[in-house]
Amino acid sequence: MPVIARFYGMTIKMYLLGKEHNPPHIHALYGDYNGVIDIQTLDMLEGDLPGKGLAMVREWMAAHQQELLDMWNTQNFRTLPPLV
Repeated sequence: MPVIARFYGMTIKMYLLGKEHNPPHIHALYGDYNGVIDIQTLDMLEGDLPGKGLAMVREWMAAHQQELLDMWNTQNFRTLPPLV
C-alpha cells in the first residue's frame, strides 16, 4: 500500500486496486490508531482515529480531494504535499 503523504505523525496510504475496492478511500495511520476515510464524503468508514487526528486527515483530504479522486481513478500513484 503506497504512502501518499505524511504529516504530524500521520501516515496516509491508498490501495491502488480500482473499482473492485470501492468506495474510493484512503487509510490513515496515527500511532496505534487507524481509519478508513471515504474520499468523496470524508466520512470515516471504519477505524478508531481520535477526533483531533480525524480532523487533521479531513482537512488534508479536503485540500487534495480532486487529486485523491484522480489518483484513485487513474491508478497513477504520487506523493501529495503534507498538511501545513
